[in-house]
Amino acid sequence: MKKLTLVSALCLAMFAIASCGGGGNGKEDIDPEEKPEVDPEINEPTVTLNPQVAGRCALGYVTYYGTSIPECYFMTHMNYAFAELYIRDNVYKGFKVQGSMDRFLNVTRAAKLSNPNIKICLSFTNGIANSDNKIDGGFSALCATQENRTAFAADCLTFITENNIDGIDLDWEYPGLSWSHAACDKAHDTANYAELVKTLRETLGDQYLITYAGYCTDKQAVEGGYKFIDIAAMDPYVDYVNIMAYDFDEAPHHHSALSDNRAYKDCYRAVAAYTNAGVATSKLVLGVPFYGRISFSKSPGAVSYRKILQLSRTQYRRNKWDDIASCPYVEVMKGNSFYCGYDNPRSIALKGAWVRAKGMYGLMYWEYDQDDDRHTLAKSVWNAVMQ
Repeated sequence: MKKLTLVSALCLAMFAIASCGGGGNGKEDIDPEEKPEVDPEINEPTVTLNPQVAGRCALGYVTYYGTSIPECYFMTHMNYAFAELYIRDNVYKGFKVQGSMDRFLNVTRAAKLSNPNIKICLSFTNGIANSDNKIDGGFSALCATQENRTAFAADCLTFITENNIDGIDLDWEYPGLSWSHAACDKAHDTANYAELVKTLRETLGDQYLITYAGYCTDKQAVEGGYKFIDIAAMDPYVDYVNIMAYDFDEAPHHHSALSDNRAYKDCYRAVAAYTNAGVATSKLVLGVPFYGRISFSKSPGAVSYRKILQLSRTQYRRNKWDDIASCPYVEVMKGNSFYCGYDNPRSIALKGAWVRAKGMYGLMYWEYDQDDDRHTLAKSVWNAVMQ
């Protein structure tokens, strides 16, 4: 999905025009002054997994820079992040996985061995990480010509069949925008993106999955064209959408609230963007962050769930609860200030109940290695979906 620092430019621009009130002053699950020896996020009993329910999705992103080989018995789907495009003078030359191909092979082979039914997609980013590549036209150039689109789709089919995976996930953040000096064509990017997935579907057929990482709003008109993704235009060609329901805001607001008008966006409004565009709820997967968002412009910008659990208990209170956002947050004890919003088993269970009630496909998360060693959040995602 996204690295924790990638959203800075966009979100700063959004917040400049957004009207957000104060947030994060809710009730806490446990009073650390009264029961300092108990931490429900660390000392909770071993999680028992619910039986799998057919037709529901529990999807995890696993990264090229991660260090672990994931345990996949609590996943139905896995997206490997990332592969990157090689573009020279706006001409598509191919793609490679980021980092070591050996890691990709080790992760995917282990996943299939431990869970033969798991569905694995290769996820594409607009970023550059490989030392033999350079910033050029990126997705904007790839999508601009039918020749590029056709060549890319053919390479995807070859990669899928040669490596025994199940599909392609696209993570262009975003058409009509330029981050890190990436190319941008506001007049054509949004429409061309839909042409890319159309070509992919024509090439891959119905045998393989096509998905994309979705933003929290539909395409928006700007001077010279559009920015973001044309949800309705993409819909006929994709199997489901992974809505990135996080990084909606920064502290002192929640970044992954279920419903919270104090924040720039929330899960309710993000999902409404898709249903209002005509997408069936059965094609929607709601994203859950395995990290807390602190800031988009200052360091540290974010903190993983595993590191949240390691925060000093003399300086921070974890597991504070906000009834409005239906999410926990971390409080700095000095001054009782909001440090970051995040997700825990309680908030994930609430999101799962909401997703099931709406008939959505399931939950996904970014990303596997940000969980604790017991896979507390990943297992919570599974149980929230499989009710």
